[in-house]
Amino acid sequence: MTALSIAAWPARSRTLFPGVLACAVVAAASTFLSQHYGAPVMLFALILGMAMNFLSVEGACKPGIEFTARQVLRWGVALLGLRITAAQVVALGWHPVLLVVLSVVLTIGVSMVVAKLMGFQSLFGLLSGGATAICGASAALALAAALPSHPQKERATLFTVVGVSALSTFAMIAYPMIAHALGLDERAAGIFLGATIHDVAQVVGAGYSMSKETGDIATLVKLMRVAMLLPVIVFAVMCTRAAGKGEGGPRPPLLPWFAVAFALLVAVNSTGWIPKVLTDAGSDCSRWFLVAAIAGIGMKTQLRDLATVGLKPVVLMLGETVFLATLAIALIRWTS
Repeated sequence: MTALSIAAWPARSRTLFPGVLACAVVAAASTFLSQHYGAPVMLFALILGMAMNFLSVEGACKPGIEFTARQVLRWGVALLGLRITAAQVVALGWHPVLLVVLSVVLTIGVSMVVAKLMGFQSLFGLLSGGATAICGASAALALAAALPSHPQKERATLFTVVGVSALSTFAMIAYPMIAHALGLDERAAGIFLGATIHDVAQVVGAGYSMSKETGDIATLVKLMRVAMLLPVIVFAVMCTRAAGKGEGGPRPPLLPWFAVAFALLVAVNSTGWIPKVLTDAGSDCSRWFLVAAIAGIGMKTQLRDLATVGLKPVVLMLGETVFLATLAIALIRWTS
């Protein structure tokens, strides 16, 4: 089996190469523009990627763009662990942990109640609220696997993935400006971005577009939210069983591997055993991976798909996003 997998890599590489190359070219162009004009490199990558959206619709580039937006992103996030130590985590204190737990619990709880009042199943509120509160599309797919099968499940999952990705892209651009307008310092801004933006990539993009410290804190807080996926999936399974429904088939990992790798690299880096030349190289690789992944995500963004669904699901997800951001700001003010 292993030999077959290894033998398949040359063909797999040829399939992925055009799309990966397209994302790398956008990443290089974004870096050049950022260095010469002083704007955030992640923002350039997002805008240029969206301008090349046609590449992800069909043709030779599509598989490589998908690979870059998913797998290369995860490698980049995992390697961010080389920039963070346990001392930095301890320095955050208990306030971000409390903020994350309260935000996730309240956002999902309110989403389930409001979804029911709007005529949806409460489990749709769990799906969309979990995607909003935890880690975007990854959480939506993981929760969908834990929820019971029904005729509208695939459509609900697709809408949630598209909606949360579009809102996360908007948040990546808008939330740093909101943080500036509110006068948040680097630490508070990192907590706000990490606690509110849906997807990991956009948290990283928004955080490091402000400063290195803000990016590091935002990433740590975001990974705390990702860790909440485990108890929320357990809760989803309990809801499914309580309703007397179930669905066979494999389940996705309860905790994404990149979150585990991130934590392990933080632990190893905290020992001081890794030479600085390696941590610098890992940090540079992480930055390039993330810029390329943001470009791929921009290429994949299909905002017009939102027009194919009704207004009420859009209102629900927009309301969840606003609720989470407002709650996070209130908790930051309360705990500061």
